[in-house]
Amino acid sequence: MNEDKKMNRSKISDLLKKTGVIMEGHFLLTSGRHSDLFLQCSQLLQYPELTAKVCRMMAEPFKNEKIETVIGPAMGGVILSYEVARSLGARALFAEPSGGEMILRRGFRVDAGEKVLVVEDAVTTGGSVQKVLDLLDNLGVELAGVSVMIDRTAGKLNFGVTTRALLTMDVFSYSPENCPLCRKGIPLQKPKN
Repeated sequence: MNEDKKMNRSKISDLLKKTGVIMEGHFLLTSGRHSDLFLQCSQLLQYPELTAKVCRMMAEPFKNEKIETVIGPAMGGVILSYEVARSLGARALFAEPSGGEMILRRGFRVDAGEKVLVVEDAVTTGGSVQKVLDLLDNLGVELAGVSVMIDRTAGKLNFGVTTRALLTMDVFSYSPENCPLCRKGIPLQKPKN
């Protein structure tokens, strides 16, 4: 058994804390909600060897699916799609936001019937992944599934396709008007700035 397969959830969590991916405090999420945990997945991407290892683990459940293309939403999915595609011997693309949806730019294209895997760093509401899935559905591809590094919903999201997460967390998020961290006066951080 290779070293990647031996890494359990506890070790993945430790790795993500050590690299600064998992942070504690009072954070404004992209969705507009608040949380006491923030996942700054880009912190992992500073370390190419660790990123490659994590991406090999993300690819593992799909290794026998004959994936032709791996795609992720920009920004979080750009490097992940590249490394997961490398692990699967596939092509790597990324989709970019435009007018509330995801589109392909830069001459990227996907053909109808092409077998595609969607990757993302972390999901909270699943909005970015769903927009990529909508894009692919309109193109008539064969969706192999979704692979995410971290699922913040404890597995509650359902994209209608096989979805695998390296780490599943039950992280609470609050609407701003119902945030207990705001009521305690804990300063709100905008970690993506």
